[in-house]
Amino acid sequence: MLRRSVERGTSVAIVLDRVPDGASEEIAEHLGGMLVDEGLTNSPVFALAETTLDEQGLLPEPDVADLRGWLSRLGEDQRARGLVVRRTLDGALDSLSARVDRLAEASSTQVQTIEQMRAVVDVAYAESIEGVSTGMSDGTLLRGEVLARWQEFVGTGEFLRQIEVGFGRLRDRITAAIKGRPAPATELGQALQSGVVDLIIAHTEDANATVAKRWRTIAGADDVLAKNPEIATVPDGFEDDVQRLVRDWQQDLLDLVRSEGKDRRTTARVLSMGVNAVGVVLMLVVFSHTMGTLGGAEVGIAGGSAVVAQRLLEAIFGDQAVRTLAAKARGDLLTKVAELHEAQKDRVFAVTDRIDVDPAGPGRLLDAAADVAVAR
Repeated sequence: MLRRSVERGTSVAIVLDRVPDGASEEIAEHLGGMLVDEGLTNSPVFALAETTLDEQGLLPEPDVADLRGWLSRLGEDQRARGLVVRRTLDGALDSLSARVDRLAEASSTQVQTIEQMRAVVDVAYAESIEGVSTGMSDGTLLRGEVLARWQEFVGTGEFLRQIEVGFGRLRDRITAAIKGRPAPATELGQALQSGVVDLIIAHTEDANATVAKRWRTIAGADDVLAKNPEIATVPDGFEDDVQRLVRDWQQDLLDLVRSEGKDRRTTARVLSMGVNAVGVVLMLVVFSHTMGTLGGAEVGIAGGSAVVAQRLLEAIFGDQAVRTLAAKARGDLLTKVAELHEAQKDRVFAVTDRIDVDPAGPGRLLDAAADVAVAR
């Protein structure tokens, strides 16, 4: 506090109280030397000895006579009083620029911290969307149960062996599949739906965990996280929201299949196989773009299955139409996931929005200090 008074030119008088009897001169001299070392050369020191209070709880009059006299003289002397006021005011104004600079810098750091926290959220969810997009096209969803259900859907044994040899007789098999009784698609559709739901939830959870991890490395953000630990997890009911999203997407995909069957021939083929069955096959094509993460025999099975699905749809719609349908279905799903993530980001941003930091604050502080300097 005394150093700050030196910085600001504040007039200071020091009252040293409860000084032991006989030590007043020695202690006052020592304190005076310390004050001089700190730049308080002209600050008077009033030493008050340890004594007994009177009946009113006050110090004896003789003990405070010097202090009372100094205050009285200062109050009665207009010129002296004016000097004290002017010196104190000038000192405060002289120190204002440096103090405001520090305050503006601290305020700017707060603003930058909020911006950094929000940027972390944006990046984490962008990475999540990229992860979902990759998982939709690298064959991740063609593992396990999906492969088993697909094989049940198209048949096994001789048919799959034909695929391994080549596609010379595939057209006949496709035609038979279209004209004959449609294979059950419900189990395959449910397996694909479950896989997509798990994929979206996993990447959203990763995004939340990434936000929490990166916030812990930002000064100040770790305190915000400690007060809002729910940021690190998905909210209650999120899985239901994802399941609803995937069901809505599947319905949109079926509508897409129906709208693509414009001519009688295409419509007849779709209806003979079943709209739901065609929709499920289209889902499998959407999720089997590159199969980059599968390995060994799994690649052969999944790859063959994906090609069968592709050729099956091409026999119904034509190759260009299949590419268009798959791209549209894929884009629609990613759009829905992005909207879901926006809701999650808003949940996190609501926490940063509650932090009372004004982005324009640093600029206003510096402008105000400049106005004071001009006015002087």
